Amino acid sequence: MNSAKILVVGPSWVGDMVMAHSLFQVLKRQQPQAVIEVLAPPWSAPLLARMPEVERVIAQPLAHGHLELNTRYALGRSLRSENYTQAIVLPNSFKSALIPWWARIPQRTGFLGEWRYFLLNDVRPLNKGTLYRTVDRFVALSAEPSDALAAVPRPYLRVESAQAQATAQRLQLNTERPVLALCPGAEYGAAKRWPQAHYATVARAKIAQGWQVWLLGSRKDAPVGQAIAVLTGKHCENLCGHTQLAEAIALLSLATAVVSNDSGLMHVAAALDKPLVALYGSSDPLFTPPLSDKAQIISLGLACSPCFKRQCPLEHLRCLRDITPEQVLALI
Repeated sequence: MNSAKILVVGPSWVGDMVMAHSLFQVLKRQQPQAVIEVLAPPWSAPLLARMPEVERVIAQPLAHGHLELNTRYALGRSLRSENYTQAIVLPNSFKSALIPWWARIPQRTGFLGEWRYFLLNDVRPLNKGTLYRTVDRFVALSAEPSDALAAVPRPYLRVESAQAQATAQRLQLNTERPVLALCPGAEYGAAKRWPQAHYATVARAKIAQGWQVWLLGSRKDAPVGQAIAVLTGKHCENLCGHTQLAEAIALLSLATAVVSNDSGLMHVAAALDKPLVALYGSSDPLFTPPLSDKAQIISLGLACSPCFKRQCPLEHLRCLRDITPEQVLALI
């Protein structure tokens, strides 16, 4: 009997891609000989390369939210010769199920949603009460979901120490003193960002104790990183926008501790098993928690939160402003 060859249609966010590793582990536990390949945005390749269960990443060159039917059709046709036995579609959108359908993959698994019933033939009902966490929803798409959900494995990322040190050397970073990594960005919006002045207060306190501080994030986070650097007298390294995802992963693996908003890098830090303080504002720590015993969550649980908004609808952002630097320093 031929072993399974599974195509997983991956999510479009860093944090969700990290959590998808729990599913990959479950699939290999259920079918040890299975070949797992992931259809995913090109940026995710460095992340998936650090998950040993994934044998191949197929780049999906489509902008997030764009339909681009011709491109999806061509990619689906090109995958017909790959002889996949199953596709597992993690996003709940209509468009995400098109490529497996056009690829004629015999078993197409996913949750019912967004008018895609005819595209899937292994349709799972999504009970949002029972499957509240994102990671549980992913794992529930495995062959034996009830058994898998009883013991959901935590995501982990492999980083070679020599590779991490080489990255630090290339960026002229000192690794001989304790490192506090701060991740002050959040792609989703301002309602998930702890105030930059609070980050600066934490940075100054640790610098005074002999630590060094690295600011990590994307190009979009560069202004926030620069503001924090200025508030600390430029005594920290603002690497926001100066590293690719692979380099950010490597540098986080060298951190002594991490403070982060609810963001993709927060989930990366958790998967690297770093001591982590995770700050939640408009989002829900029960929905997308950092999956690590070394993570400590601060969420004030105000009556107005979680609102899941990109901007604070009440224009006070108390859910984050009222988290004090002293609270964070105590947990570090």
